[in-house]
Amino acid sequence: MKLFSVIFIAVISSSISWATGKYTVEQYIETWSETAVNQMVEHGIPASVTLAQGILESSYGNSYLARNGNNHFGIKCHDWTGPTIHKDDDTKNECFRKYKDAKDSYTDHSLFLTTRSRYAELFTLDKIDYSAWAKGLKKAGYATNPKYDKLIIELIEKHQLMQFDQQGLLIEPAPVNIKIDPDYIADNSDKRKILVNANRTKYIIAQEGDTYYRIASEFGLTIRQLHRYNDFPKSKTTLSTGDFIYLMPKANKSKATAKIKVEEEKSLWIVSQEYGIKLKSLMDRNNITSADALLASGDVIILR
Repeated sequence: MKLFSVIFIAVISSSISWATGKYTVEQYIETWSETAVNQMVEHGIPASVTLAQGILESSYGNSYLARNGNNHFGIKCHDWTGPTIHKDDDTKNECFRKYKDAKDSYTDHSLFLTTRSRYAELFTLDKIDYSAWAKGLKKAGYATNPKYDKLIIELIEKHQLMQFDQQGLLIEPAPVNIKIDPDYIADNSDKRKILVNANRTKYIIAQEGDTYYRIASEFGLTIRQLHRYNDFPKSKTTLSTGDFIYLMPKANKSKATAKIKVEEEKSLWIVSQEYGIKLKSLMDRNNITSADALLASGDVIILR
């Protein structure tokens, strides 16, 4: 969607009276801040960024798409099979997604970012670094406006939206149970738990019979995404029971532990999986040149 500075001027104005049947910026924030925080807890996107995007993309809830299609983020149809609404944008009469409830728009916005590979790098960023997220969105091509990142940052700072990021950090994400095909799950187990590590990165534990294809299909990922998220070495042609499998990009460093002492011989890749840290980051931080490096008992590995 094309965005212009004039939109920003409209956005920051809070003089519009609710009596006219339109949101003010303050009313929009009050209405949708809790939803943005919940999306942060569930999907790892800063609540401040989500709110700022909603304010900007929907003219704080007053745009045609928001009022007539509950679409607060200007998401176009793409591969959408649900209801649609049409509006002139980059070209005439473009197709946009239409939602039954505006909350669905917030959820779809999160899924839009978490399921597309071009936004994968965003999830390696600190969840309270709204500036880095705004710049990352611009770099990934979220919008065509060259000032998009600056508009988002200005909105966040003007309305102190970063306070909602702090709220999101205080809420511990609940484990999610997902039903899967029972023919490849161990006896007496018909659910898969999604776990969250100290870096708030989601992962699962591989079970007997799991394959790259099955896991990728189950969680709506491509095989390429699964390999990129997990740094699988070329030698690892199959999964083993107990493997940590990440469903989103790992972090660049540990937030909880500075360094560890290896207690038994293992590969650097296993350490990267156990602590949810990118393999290349571990290699660079520890001056290790081989991705296949084997660590000995007693070796000290710096995690941050």
